[in-house]
Amino acid sequence: MSGPNLNGTSTRARIEKTAQMHIEPASDEMVDVVDSKAVMHRTLLEQPLRVVGSEGLYLHLENGQKFLDATGGPAVACLGHNNPIVKKAIMDQLDKVAYVGTVFYSTSAAEELCSLLVRGTNGAMSRAFICNSGSEAAEAAMKMARQYFVELEGPATKRHRFISRKQSYHGTTLGALALGGHVMRRKIYEPMLSPGISRVSPCYAYRGKTEGESDEAYVTRLAEELDAEFERVGPESVCAFVAEPVVGAALGCVPSVPGYFAAMRRVCDKHGALLIADEVMSGMGRTGYLHAWQSPLVNTAPDLQMIGKGLSGGYQPVAALLVSPKVVNVLTKGTGAFSHGQTYQAHAIGCAAAAAVQKIIMEPNMMEHVRKMGAALEKGLRERLADKWYIGDIRGAGLFRGIEFVMRKDDKTPFEISRQVASGVHKLGMQEPYLISLYPGIGTVEGLAGDFVLLAPPYTVTLGDIATIVEKAAHTINTYFEREFPSGE
Repeated sequence: MSGPNLNGTSTRARIEKTAQMHIEPASDEMVDVVDSKAVMHRTLLEQPLRVVGSEGLYLHLENGQKFLDATGGPAVACLGHNNPIVKKAIMDQLDKVAYVGTVFYSTSAAEELCSLLVRGTNGAMSRAFICNSGSEAAEAAMKMARQYFVELEGPATKRHRFISRKQSYHGTTLGALALGGHVMRRKIYEPMLSPGISRVSPCYAYRGKTEGESDEAYVTRLAEELDAEFERVGPESVCAFVAEPVVGAALGCVPSVPGYFAAMRRVCDKHGALLIADEVMSGMGRTGYLHAWQSPLVNTAPDLQMIGKGLSGGYQPVAALLVSPKVVNVLTKGTGAFSHGQTYQAHAIGCAAAAAVQKIIMEPNMMEHVRKMGAALEKGLRERLADKWYIGDIRGAGLFRGIEFVMRKDDKTPFEISRQVASGVHKLGMQEPYLISLYPGIGTVEGLAGDFVLLAPPYTVTLGDIATIVEKAAHTINTYFEREFPSGE
C-alpha cells in the first residue's frame, strides 16, 4: 500500500508524476559551467587532451587535431572506434534491459557471450565469469584457485600462495597488484600487499638468454627455477603459477619462446598446482590467435584464464575469467557455487557489446588477417628502425608489437631513468606534425630502468594503414633521438 508523505501526496502518485515528466535538455549555459578540473585525472599537473569524436583508427580532438590511435589505448580498441555493429548491439540491449542483479536473474546477452567464449576454447574452458576489468578478473582467478583447493583437499588445505614472475603486471587492485611484479606500480603500496606471493624470472629472451644459449636450454633453466621456487616455499602451499603468454605493459610485448608454457605446465602438474594465463592484454585475437595460448609458440591450455581489453574492444568495461572443466567439476561436486560476486558482473549492456565484438573477431579469416598485418607491421618497423643505435629490440606477436630503446646496442645498457625516454617519445608523438599515440613503458631492467613503446592497432587495419603507422612511428622515434641525443650515443 502506498502511504502519504509529509505533504499529503502518495508515493505512488509521485512516482507516476515523475514518470510523466518531460525533461528538457541541458542548455548551453548549463554546459558552460562544467569544470573539467573536477575530474580526478591520472595526473593533477596537466589536463589531458579532450576527445570529441572518433572513427576507425582516428580520434578527433576539441582543438581540431586528428590523432592516429596506433595503440587503441592500452591495446583495447581492437575493432577501432565508432563501429556501427557494436553500437547497434548496445542500443538493442538498452531497449530490452540494462541491468539485472545476477544473484536472481540472467540475460540472453550474458548467456550468448559466455557461450561464444567457451566455444572459442575448443573445450579447454567450460565456464566464463564476466566482470568489469582485468584487475577484477585477476582477483577472481586468485579466489577461484584458492576455492578449488579448499573443495578438493578440504578446509585444512595449506594452499594459499601464488608464484608469478618478475616484471609482470596483473592489475591495480590490491590482490592483483600483489600478484604482479611491476616494481614502480607496487612501490608505495608494498606494506599493504599480500606476502603470500613470490616471483621467478620472466621468459624474456632479449635480456634473459645467455650468449649462445638455445631456446631449449633457456626453457629448461626457467623450468628448473620454477621447480626450485615450489620447493623453497613448499609445493603443498601453492595454489597456482601465473604468467602472461605475451607480456604487455610491464615488458612491452615480450612473447614466450617455444616450449616455455608446456614446460611450466609440467612443473605445475608435478606439484599439483594450477596454471593461470593472464591474457587481459594479449588475448582475444591480439596475437593473431583467438587466445594467445592457442598459438604454436604456446600451445598449452591453462586451468584458468583472465581476459579483458580486447573482449569488448573498449565499447563497454568488460573482462572475464575462463574456467576449465577440471576446476568446474571440483566446484560442482562440492559446494556447487563460486564464493565470489559483484554488483555489476555480467552487466547486460556490457555483455551485448562484448558479444558483438567477439562475433566480428570470430569471423572467418579475421585471425589470419591479424597475423598478416602483424607481420607487415614488424617488417616495416625493422626496415625503418632496426639499424638505429638506440633500438635494442623489436618484438611481439600479431598486432601487438614492442620497441625497446637502449643507450648502447652491444651490451643492451638502458637509458638512465631520469631521462624518461619512453615518455619523451610518447609526448613528441602527441604533437604536430606527428599526431600518433605510442604507448610508453619502463621497467624492462630490474623493473626500474629500460624504456619501450608498444603498438596495438585494431584488427581491421589495412596495408595502407600499416604503412602510415610505420611512417609516423619511425618519424616520431627518429626525430626524438636526433633532438635529444644530437651527437648519437
